[in-house]
Amino acid sequence: MKWFILFTALVLNAVANILIKAGMARPDVPGGLIEALKTKWLSLPVISGVLCFGLALAAYSITLKKMPLSIAYPIMTTGGLFIISAVSVIYFKETITTVQMVGLALLVGGIWLVAR
Repeated sequence: MKWFILFTALVLNAVANILIKAGMARPDVPGGLIEALKTKWLSLPVISGVLCFGLALAAYSITLKKMPLSIAYPIMTTGGLFIISAVSVIYFKETITTVQMVGLALLVGGIWLVAR
């Protein structure tokens, strides 16, 4: 059960980052900086992202009661990095270099060692 809760926290955290990126990437509206920020901050993607962050925090807090931080944190951050990297390439059309791919592969090995 602790692994399921950690996975839930991981996914919610990644989704929160993706939603906030999507909301803030929307075109600016006329009227200056304050109007543009208000329009973006009050958009559905940004508000949903903040809600996902809150839910991720709740799930992660439960996880930390049942699992050592030295295991949960690396899995949480690296797993989120993989999800965000994949979505960034597919949805946001960002590029990942060969060096970054090697780094992601090394992280997999590190997480495997930490989780053992």
